[in-house]
Amino acid sequence: MLMNPVLKLLIEGGSLNPAQMAQVLGLTEQEINSHLEQLKKEKIFLGWRPVLNLSKESAAAVRAVIEVKITPERGGGFNRLAERISRFDEVESCYLMSGGYDLLVFVNGESLQKVASFVSEKLSTIEGVLSTATHFMLRSYKEQGYLMDVVQEDNGRLKVVP
Repeated sequence: MLMNPVLKLLIEGGSLNPAQMAQVLGLTEQEINSHLEQLKKEKIFLGWRPVLNLSKESAAAVRAVIEVKITPERGGGFNRLAERISRFDEVESCYLMSGGYDLLVFVNGESLQKVASFVSEKLSTIEGVLSTATHFMLRSYKEQGYLMDVVQEDNGRLKVVP
């Protein structure tokens, strides 16, 4: 089965708007919008998301990554707990992982204290959560394929100093 050309373009050139997509694919904008609506109905395309450099915002939210170890449930595995954790407003993303922990949870909060309170009062108190390890994001160098305030060299290569 071939991939929907609009979906493929969303993956490869996600910053294009529907008019630009139409031009690239040789379709009308109406055809692109029809494809997008179908992808939305199928819950494949969930929406547009801007890439923001929040380090330039004085009231930037605090972001953290939390490693969570959980006990899988009989008959449901990790799904029920992962879905429960995902419902919290503070949670931006939640992923089932292989390796030393089970879930990787991305969290936003107004301050370090708010994120810490979320972890200690909401997340770690859920039955089945065995442990958490919180890592606060200090600086972003690249977001969703976009470099953030990184000075590029003329030839794109790193300088090598003997």
